Amino acid sequence: MNQKISDLFLQNMDESDFLPLLPMNEMGDDKEVLDIPDEIILLPLRNTVLFPGVVIPITVGRDKSIQAVTEAYKGGKLIGVLAQKDDQVEEPTAEDLCNVGTVAKIVKLIRMPDGGTTIIIQGKRRFNLKKITQSEPYFKALIELSSVQKAPEAEDFLAHIDSIKDLAAQIIQLSPNMPTEASIILRNIESPEFLINFVGGNMNVDVKDKQQLLEINSVEERSLLLINLLQKQLQFVELKNKVTNNARTEIDKQQREYFLQQQLKSIKDELGADNDMELNAMKKRAETKNWPEAAKDLFNANISKLERMHSSTPDYSVLYNHTDFLLNLPWQDYSQDNYDLNFAEQVLNQDHYGVKKIKERILEYLAVLKLKGDMKSPILCFVGPPGIGKTSLGKSIASAIGRKYIRLSLGGLHDESEIRGHRKTYIGAMPGRILQNIKKAKTSNPVIILDEIDKVGADHRGDPSSALLEVLDPEQNATFYDNYLELEYDLSKVLFIATANDLASIQPALRDRLEIINLNGYAIEEKLEIAKKYLVPKQKQAHGLEKTKFKIAPKVIEKIIEKYTRESGVRELDRQLASVMRYMAKLVALEQEVPGSITEELVEQILGKSRYSNELYRIAGISGVAVGLAWTSVGGDILFIEALPSEGKGELRLTGNLGDVMKESAMTALTYVKAHAKELGIDPKDFQEKNIHIHVPEGAVPKDGPSAGITMLSAITSAFTGRKVKSYLGMTGEITLRGQVLPVGGIKEKVLAAKRAGLKELILCFENEKDVQEIDPAFIKGVKFHYVRTMKEVLELALTK
Repeated sequence: MNQKISDLFLQNMDESDFLPLLPMNEMGDDKEVLDIPDEIILLPLRNTVLFPGVVIPITVGRDKSIQAVTEAYKGGKLIGVLAQKDDQVEEPTAEDLCNVGTVAKIVKLIRMPDGGTTIIIQGKRRFNLKKITQSEPYFKALIELSSVQKAPEAEDFLAHIDSIKDLAAQIIQLSPNMPTEASIILRNIESPEFLINFVGGNMNVDVKDKQQLLEINSVEERSLLLINLLQKQLQFVELKNKVTNNARTEIDKQQREYFLQQQLKSIKDELGADNDMELNAMKKRAETKNWPEAAKDLFNANISKLERMHSSTPDYSVLYNHTDFLLNLPWQDYSQDNYDLNFAEQVLNQDHYGVKKIKERILEYLAVLKLKGDMKSPILCFVGPPGIGKTSLGKSIASAIGRKYIRLSLGGLHDESEIRGHRKTYIGAMPGRILQNIKKAKTSNPVIILDEIDKVGADHRGDPSSALLEVLDPEQNATFYDNYLELEYDLSKVLFIATANDLASIQPALRDRLEIINLNGYAIEEKLEIAKKYLVPKQKQAHGLEKTKFKIAPKVIEKIIEKYTRESGVRELDRQLASVMRYMAKLVALEQEVPGSITEELVEQILGKSRYSNELYRIAGISGVAVGLAWTSVGGDILFIEALPSEGKGELRLTGNLGDVMKESAMTALTYVKAHAKELGIDPKDFQEKNIHIHVPEGAVPKDGPSAGITMLSAITSAFTGRKVKSYLGMTGEITLRGQVLPVGGIKEKVLAAKRAGLKELILCFENEKDVQEIDPAFIKGVKFHYVRTMKEVLELALTK
């Protein structure tokens, strides 16, 4: 039958959208002898009922249904089709299925490009459901075929058939989209049984009414019910035509406006409007554009509006800019990834010294990509102090895999629309920075560095960190929605790399979407290699000294590191080397004699006297002072804890901008010393007759955390006993009232800070030994570690006899 005839009775369905087709002969009996088994696979349908003799295509979407039709197609190509009682049920059970259905033959099974499955089935025989024998992975059931009743030859029944044809013809005649030949085709159907089944299957009525029609055994009774349903349908079509006629006046008005718009366009053509050339150029570019259908449809709609608008109207520029942005986005254009792991490793090693963990992670990502061909890009987040190469590492990754590189600085970002874009109806509306930069990159799979993600702010204009949740979720960013674009854009192929100094300031939900990779501070040995391989050559080139021959010995660089810098990264070292290069450039420019090598004495002449000295930590001769190790957002550091008793009434005073946790550590340490005064050789009366003042220098800097516990314990004990703390000794660890020492975090940063400061011995909790073992032994050479379990061991190691 003509498709438009079928559309007369077609109704919208969720899962089983279909177009009924006329079989080769009326009853669908192609003289094929079917061996219908007693047990058969079932296919539940939501919004349709299949009648014997009718051929329909069905799009199958549910996993269980796909398995059912696939298994049936492999077997005898027979399947039992049943309607659901409730079309809202997503996963039907046996109780949700009707008891009467139709045995169907799967004529053809088609795998669609979008991953769906479409089958063409032909109804054969009605059956009654006896028992469900299987529910997983698909339904199977025992069935009983219904008896086949022939149509009576009585005149009353023949009159019913004529009435069915007349009512169907009237419905077709009142439907403007139906061809006049439709009624002729219906009248040519000779078999009454097939006519009832075909018309009943195509009526636009509820599934319950169709199911009722299918369940009736008597052909005559079915014809009466069908007539009743057709009469209701005819009344509906007549009412619809009445409403359509009433609306025709409004439609005529719209057509008149369209005609006037076309006349206006012709006038513009005569006047030589210059905007048509631009629009034609845009349409020509769009013909070769690789983009989704939604973007293409929106582009065509915008062009149609622009062609009807004059360029002087205010909305023209808004619509034109939006259309131009649509056209310039790369959409489905991707750059080719370089899967050469050896080359990637070479690039990473060439650009960066150390950071083995990150290099291994990138190589793992490339290995999976090479084997699988495609994967959701992970959201990496490099966390560490400033100056250790987080951002430049992202650039090296882009170079290693052959992708475009984009850097977005998020520091101080407050406006949510910077991420999601503005509505295009706003004055000065712009797309979000994500899509702006993708447009510049001209590829939909760049490497995007989200720099300083921990410094994103929030105010009355929104919360950008919440807007980033969709961008940085691999499960959501395939459908990222930009307010300006007004379409979904696929960001799943983008390799996002975030950088941060401190995880604590990142929103918890946002942090959950990130794969955290910690970058610790550099040891002196690492800084020396970085300076030799990267910083010195870079500064030579930056100051025009490539052709000038002079050397900087490793000892000289080491002196600059130890005496003029105190940092986790190498940024300050880079500045100091730049100062040396400026001095050399001045000599060359003045045509003075340039030394063949830079000596330690020349460095001191250029940079001045040493800024830092390890002698600071030689605390011999001073009781009540201990050196602790601290972790900060810019790496490890050392701090002094000073304790001094004075005449008073046993009061404890704490200064140095301490946080609550650090204050509690001081009180815990003092309580422990009081409880073990006799063991420590302290007169208990001292705690009643003397006040104890604990101070941590650099009072302007806030300090908090439990790791100063054993340092405070050592300082207090030293102050009351007069025993001095050993020189060049540092310590870190949490304490308890029971006298235990607990492990703390940030060990690598603290140990490297102690090494930079020139400390020779460190006291740590025994559980932190595993953290020390992860540090390269070459970086901590010369440092002796003491691992303790109790506070008693701490005092024995820390205090002189």
